[in-house]
Amino acid sequence: MDKINVVLLWHMHQPEYRDVTTGEYRLPWTYLHAIKDYVDMAAHLERYEGARAVVNFAPILLEQLEDYGRRIQANLEMGEKIPDTLLSCLVSDDFFIENDQNRLWLIQACLRANDERLVKRYPIYDCLVQMAQRLTSPESVSYLYRQYFIDLVVWYHLAWMGETVKRENPLIKRLIEKGRQFSHQDRRELLSLIGQITVNIIPSYRTLMEAGKVELSMSPYAHPMLPLLIDFESTREAMPDAPLPEAGSYPGGPERVQWHIDQGLAVFERCFGTRPQGCWPSEGGVSDATIRELDTAGFKWLATGDNVLNHSLIKQGLGDDCRHQAFVLKNTESRIFFRDDGLSDLIGFTYSSWHADDAINDLLQHIHTIRDHCEDQNQRIVSIILDGENAWEYYPENGYYLLDTLYRRLSEDEGIHLTTYSDYMAQQENVQNLDHVVAGSWVYGTFSTWIGDPDKNRAWDLLCQAKKDIDPWLAQHPEHDLRDKVLNQLAICEGSDWFWWFGDYNPSESVKDFDTLFRLNLTNLYALTGLPVPDALSLSLSAGNQQSGAEAGGVMRRGGE
Repeated sequence: MDKINVVLLWHMHQPEYRDVTTGEYRLPWTYLHAIKDYVDMAAHLERYEGARAVVNFAPILLEQLEDYGRRIQANLEMGEKIPDTLLSCLVSDDFFIENDQNRLWLIQACLRANDERLVKRYPIYDCLVQMAQRLTSPESVSYLYRQYFIDLVVWYHLAWMGETVKRENPLIKRLIEKGRQFSHQDRRELLSLIGQITVNIIPSYRTLMEAGKVELSMSPYAHPMLPLLIDFESTREAMPDAPLPEAGSYPGGPERVQWHIDQGLAVFERCFGTRPQGCWPSEGGVSDATIRELDTAGFKWLATGDNVLNHSLIKQGLGDDCRHQAFVLKNTESRIFFRDDGLSDLIGFTYSSWHADDAINDLLQHIHTIRDHCEDQNQRIVSIILDGENAWEYYPENGYYLLDTLYRRLSEDEGIHLTTYSDYMAQQENVQNLDHVVAGSWVYGTFSTWIGDPDKNRAWDLLCQAKKDIDPWLAQHPEHDLRDKVLNQLAICEGSDWFWWFGDYNPSESVKDFDTLFRLNLTNLYALTGLPVPDALSLSLSAGNQQSGAEAGGVMRRGGE
């Protein structure tokens, strides 16, 4: 039986959550996803001999994982403060013991978890949360005893712990069984385990890579939208009537694209000891100019969204019968692979409420249908590409059964060859030529998630103005001690996540967090160069929607509208 090639690409990324002026993490999502998702995803790959996947990392995430590891070790060995308030509360009472406002903050922080899958799974944690939900003012928390806060913050971290860790680690088993009255020693041991998990994330994936089970790829350094840095007008290839920022273009965009690629490669090679063959451009954002930049940088392959292919095939007058294969843009060599939106979104959204066996039976049926309708099956390739972090919170047991069944069944199926892009390319040379790739992203095949909305455009205008303001400083200080910090801070401001959250689609609480961080990052950029901070940065950009019905709380989207 000729087998059809299938690639699973899991994308891991978080924006920079640190305030560079203080080193303090303003949001805890990097380390929480480390102990829940990054550790689980590696463990599932280790379990089955035939399991294969591509895992993509944003370099700015890798740097944060390294920093958390160092910070936790310094706390345990030398008592140094952890620059993350929530994580620090795991072992220290100083923040909340005397201050009612801080107590309320801690309670609210420990409510940010999936109620059905993470909270209600544990009756004691659920009881603590129900008490917390009745407390809405600093005065209402003043009479709570110290142990309540200790137990709440411990349970928050236990709930967020990866399922493979819960099933195998004796400390986590013991603490869950104990349930309450956690001691200082319990808390230190839990912090130590969090530190061990975080430190081992990068080595674990490097070991999987060296064993041939995983191909590691990267996104540009701070996860910027490359096509928009190069040219705002690329937006109108898929959205002809889209309003654009008043600035017109991003100053020096092509040079910044090169900086993000070079810096990303440097971080990746330091972490994994090799140069990546492939790139998931941030948000799957591509244009002809972007593809040529990545091709020139030496990437052998890149991947993007299904609707980018749809728009490009229509533009070229081609049918979609050839979609499950490798493509190449005219006058370049990098292979381009396109996400199968239907299959990817089934895993990202639909299957979270299904029994794992039913879900994978359904997935395999779809893959076999694709195979049966293709000629030259062994030359075809199906790309299942999705967020490797956020989907599992909506599954029972962090997606344990779904992922276990997925790898087992795909690796055993006689009609499927589970592979990686580089291994596929080593066996197959056939490609479909494209004269032009219509600029877009994995979301809808457009850039509507990042530009075109009034709030998003306003954010771009603030960023463009900041770049114009600091460019003279950069020109005048080619060897200044702060130059690298300024360029790095600029890169943080150029990240895609800020623009993702602006607008009225997303829930207000999350929009507020990212609005505050974006303006803080721009403020810090001005401060590093000694330039006056514009008054506009003291004003909120976007309020979001208190009644938002955004799927998955807005952290994920489907590839098609």
